[in-house]
Amino acid sequence: MRAKEKVNVLMVDDQPAKLLTYDAILSELGENLITASSGNEALQLLLKNDVAVVLTDVSMPGMDGFELADTIRQHPRFQQLAIIFISAVCLSDLDRLKGYQTGAVDYISVPIIPELLRAKVSVFAELHRRAQQLEKLNGELRSLSNSLIAAQDDERRRIARALHDGLGQELSAAKMVLDGILPHEVTEARRRLAAADASAMLERALLQVRSISHLLHPPLLDEVGLSSAVCWFLEGFTKRSRIGTFLDMQPPEFPRLDPDLETAIFRIVQESLNNVFRHSGARNCWVSLQLRNGRLVLSVRDDGKGIAPSVVECRPDSIGVGIGGIRQRVKEFGGELLLENCTPGTLISIIIPTATDIHSAKSNASIGKPDLLEENPPAHSVPVSTPVSTSTESVASASISAAVSSDITNLSTRVRLPM
Repeated sequence: MRAKEKVNVLMVDDQPAKLLTYDAILSELGENLITASSGNEALQLLLKNDVAVVLTDVSMPGMDGFELADTIRQHPRFQQLAIIFISAVCLSDLDRLKGYQTGAVDYISVPIIPELLRAKVSVFAELHRRAQQLEKLNGELRSLSNSLIAAQDDERRRIARALHDGLGQELSAAKMVLDGILPHEVTEARRRLAAADASAMLERALLQVRSISHLLHPPLLDEVGLSSAVCWFLEGFTKRSRIGTFLDMQPPEFPRLDPDLETAIFRIVQESLNNVFRHSGARNCWVSLQLRNGRLVLSVRDDGKGIAPSVVECRPDSIGVGIGGIRQRVKEFGGELLLENCTPGTLISIIIPTATDIHSAKSNASIGKPDLLEENPPAHSVPVSTPVSTSTESVASASISAAVSSDITNLSTRVRLPM
């Protein structure tokens, strides 16, 4: 489980002994404790650090706690900063009212109850941490939104170019041929030849329309299911890229999933392989899709040059629209994404919880049919992989190494779903 990020807690008091007491009480929280011996020093530290909560004494020489809080609140950056007053002298209702009017969120009297102080500081520290996380997520969403808009524009230009340069040219040529046979002086033999040419051009145009339509949303995904759509895409990917692709699906008779989940998994496979083609320089790629123990486990492994450490950590300033889109799709289904350099190559691992299990797939099989997947496969078993080859030219064969097999087999033990 990922450790929480520490936040800064600023403690202000002119007496070192009190600062030591606050430090001893709050050290159990595990936050970054910063001390200041005066109001002016506290203001300087605030300008240099992102502080979650200020713990300040009321009675201090020079700038007292009330003046410090009032000065802090005048700065636009600190309008929402939590300020807690501690006082052993100013304990009247008027003092408390003045403290709240200057922007305090709480007013604690001495002697201090350690458990109470820790609880109050812990609440405001956690609120600040959540606000930071929310701001970070908003920044990532803005970046992803901008990237998606740019990618959408690029995709529209690509489709428009494909329609104009491919489909448009074929249809224009067919029209020119048909226009040429309209005059009466054209012989019958020439008409038959021109009609055959026009028919061939229209056939090529229909193939282009079908190809564009299938790439945008393959009908197999709706009509047959995820397994057939993935097989179809891998076959086409191998033909276009000349990268050897190997597919392992467990159970072999893969069940139908929720339509939205099937679409998301198909898009993840599609985007992952496109990244392999564009960036990895790989010669082979292995795709594993397994459904077991109520979880859908997808892995895409290549033998290319790998990715940068910053991309492995999914830093917002390092990942592109491809990885960002994959991560967003996975989050929508409550899953987790893991990137790993495998030397050679990159492993993309995804685990998504799903109500569909392998047992439901077995129940749909005919009675008396033997089990196609063991309930608990051996830890080092090599999955059966099917090479996807082209219809015109076979792809160079490749076998799954022990490292790749181990990566795929042990996926579910390496990746933990978020609690």
